[in-house]
Amino acid sequence: MLGPRMSQMSAPVEDEDAPAAIAQYLEHLLLDTFRRTRGKDAAARRLRVVQRVIDAIGDELGADEVKGLDLTDPLRRLLAVHGGVGGARPDTDLGRSALLTGGKRTPSLASQLVKEFGHADRVDILCSFIKWSGLRLLLDGLRALTSSVHPDGGPRLRVITTSYMGATDPRAIEALRQLPNTEIKVSYDTKRTRLHAKAYLVQRATGFGSAYVGSANISNAAMSEGLEWTNKISQYELPYLWKSVVGAFDTYWNDEAFEDYTEKSAYRLKTAIARERNAGGDSGGVVAGFEVTPYPFQEEVLEALQAGREIRGRVRQLVVAATGTGKTVIAAFDYRRWAEQQAGTRPSLLFIAHRSEILHQALATFRGVLRDQNFGDVMEGGAEPSQTDHLFCTIQSYKSRRLVSLPADRYQYVVVDEFHHAEAASYRGLLDHVKPNALLALTATPERGDGFDVSRYFEGGPAAEIRLPDAIDRKLLSPFQYFGLSDSEDLTGLAWQRGGYKVSDLDQIYTGNDARAGLVLDKAKEILLDPQLARGLGFCVSVAHAEFMAGFFTKHGIPSVALSAGTPRDERQEARGRLVRREINFIFTVDLFNEGVDIPVVDTVLLLRPTESLTIYLQQLGRGLRLHAEKDCLTVLDFIAAHNSKFSFANRFRALSSRPEGNLEREIKAGFPHMPAGCAIRLERVAQERVLANVSRSLTVRKSEIARELKELGSLAGQAPSLAEGLDYLGLEPWQLFKHGTWNEHLQRAGLAHRVDVPDGDQLAKGMGRISHLDD
Repeated sequence: MLGPRMSQMSAPVEDEDAPAAIAQYLEHLLLDTFRRTRGKDAAARRLRVVQRVIDAIGDELGADEVKGLDLTDPLRRLLAVHGGVGGARPDTDLGRSALLTGGKRTPSLASQLVKEFGHADRVDILCSFIKWSGLRLLLDGLRALTSSVHPDGGPRLRVITTSYMGATDPRAIEALRQLPNTEIKVSYDTKRTRLHAKAYLVQRATGFGSAYVGSANISNAAMSEGLEWTNKISQYELPYLWKSVVGAFDTYWNDEAFEDYTEKSAYRLKTAIARERNAGGDSGGVVAGFEVTPYPFQEEVLEALQAGREIRGRVRQLVVAATGTGKTVIAAFDYRRWAEQQAGTRPSLLFIAHRSEILHQALATFRGVLRDQNFGDVMEGGAEPSQTDHLFCTIQSYKSRRLVSLPADRYQYVVVDEFHHAEAASYRGLLDHVKPNALLALTATPERGDGFDVSRYFEGGPAAEIRLPDAIDRKLLSPFQYFGLSDSEDLTGLAWQRGGYKVSDLDQIYTGNDARAGLVLDKAKEILLDPQLARGLGFCVSVAHAEFMAGFFTKHGIPSVALSAGTPRDERQEARGRLVRREINFIFTVDLFNEGVDIPVVDTVLLLRPTESLTIYLQQLGRGLRLHAEKDCLTVLDFIAAHNSKFSFANRFRALSSRPEGNLEREIKAGFPHMPAGCAIRLERVAQERVLANVSRSLTVRKSEIARELKELGSLAGQAPSLAEGLDYLGLEPWQLFKHGTWNEHLQRAGLAHRVDVPDGDQLAKGMGRISHLDD
């Protein structure tokens, strides 16, 4: 019914538009009818309506035309049409359109395209530019697609792109050209032909094609960040729109402005791209100077610290912030503001860390924030500071110089960096001794590998937290592409001791192992394409292993060096400079770069040894997460071996996910669709099998492990989880959980309040009729 102030206007419908117009009208009419059909017999009544429609069509066109069109009873949804080259089904329905935003609740574009390619007859790609960092996320799917000839003899893959703005990577186009059954067309005249359209057409003879149309070029950011929105158009649901997209692509394909790209075209493309880049006036990546104003996220932390002292009266406070987010900068600003409240004086300061590199960087940061290049001195080794009122001291010197003999209130403001070391005897001695007016502890990971949570030192837990996924989403850290590679070594037979494998056992396996080193080198060449352009760190098991890997890479044309804590400081500094200048491409190390040492240009991390500690694992990853103008993402190569049953992958992959509270096994099987903006994880087949088997074992938990996991979930969610949330996070069936106690008992063990919105565990288990089948 139209409103009283509305009038109708109408016009004849053209014959060619009539079928779609009538079908659209019937769709809405039937949808409204079915929604109004309610009651116990609603399903049967809806089926009767559909059958009458089918019968009417049969009366009009003949019975043969409607054979096989009857609906199933009960209704079933089509999930896949088998054929093509295999692969997983997309996360969105084949028969329905969808919107991908790249946010936490929708899968990334890259993950969906790879799954779509696995069941495609042909794929057509249209985009302004193609970057290697984006293409390599799709290459496995494209290789599978193009491995066979299309039934009509044509190409399996067609690609249209340009040299516009010089953004395309020539090596990416070359990688596409080398695929079989592939054709590429390029426009070199960007003054006349500026292609802004971006579309990915997945064609299927079944009629269930998909077209992804939006603003996403083939780059890491567009494939996996939340800044790009992409409409998925279902051929089955919107055939008229599908025809328009296919027709538009064919028009471009036949346009003379787009020329066939062949082996002879490589030089022309490089020349066109160079011309475009020069015309664009590249700034050369100017790096800004030291900024003495805190960033907004740092301001949030500083306000939380001030509120903790002034409102809650807390002397000791903990800041949990991902590696690379400027924990030391926060400490310097917090000290400056606290000092300003002390009648403008510079109260005595003690800054504790366990490496000299951390101390020197911290001193430089404090001097910059305080605008005082004479502030503070470092105490390390045999060096004697000229003053001790503002002291930056290693924990080793604190102990050896017997600073513990000083009055407990000698220092009014104390900073303890990398506070996850708090359980070490030297740190416990410090914490038991000092009684400052303000103590600030800094760490990226309060959870230790032994299950001890250092946040218990602080009333109310951390004052502020910025975890890794949040830091990447906020553009504080570089996004990463993580490649889990199948290692050639089997570690299942190695002995396990507290904290992990014996270093000597691992050293015997890795050092001098040319076959394994060759695997590392081959994978670096495959994924990096040109390792001689890389600036990377390789984390090894021992000094001997690091020296072996550096020698192996250098011998095979990739200049590298080995560094350790025992390397003289001037040699370390020289190596860092050589890496920045690309005189060397890799620094192989044991633990030197785990904490506090920054080389922002690092764009590649090689994880060459098993790391059980989540803290060390995230620190190593963090060495490459610093933002820098010359990299668009960090590349991580993690070599995943078959492990001892006590080794665990679960925590590390949860720490990388933007949905750590979700079911981990489902995330792994789905290809990690929920990642921080710009990030992706790709596991090779055997590596994925190893990780899944390991995670599955780790989910067979005891009471204490359930309590620990639920406490972690409660911390992530900010409240006690519901029963459904707990089961999903633990990856357990109800009977597996309830055989260890009621839901309320599990929450009590985890130190969480009981949620009144869920039934008691025993009641629910009995209602399911499963309680009599529980195993001990």
